[in-house]
Amino acid sequence: MDLMKSLLISASGMKAQSARMRVIAENLANADSIAQSPDGQPYRRKMVTFRNELDRSSGSTLVEASGVTADATPFGRKYDPGNPVADASGYVQTPNVEPVIEISDMQEAQRSYEANLNVIDAARSMLMRTIDLLRN
Repeated sequence: MDLMKSLLISASGMKAQSARMRVIAENLANADSIAQSPDGQPYRRKMVTFRNELDRSSGSTLVEASGVTADATPFGRKYDPGNPVADASGYVQTPNVEPVIEISDMQEAQRSYEANLNVIDAARSMLMRTIDLLRN
């Protein structure tokens, strides 16, 4: 049944966006963290990658969070000579997390999650109406 396929596809989208929101929340939580030692590195931003996955039982193409990768953009630097983890020049490396970008990504993931939820609600409503029609 096509409605069941739409439920399956939307559920996979919600699961993938949920994983994305968890990673974004982790990025935001660590946006101000610094390295623990002068030669260490601060938190590195993470990103979720997606891939299409064929569900053989239904013949549907689903979306799946295939993994979490580290963002290769360079770390920031902040002049703080009094900090115990500052290098010889007095600079401290800061995470490569930009809170504005993370918040924007979070809103995008949330809207995608909500769109998938709306599809599930619509499909469920259509199934319920079909059942009601069959009863009468």
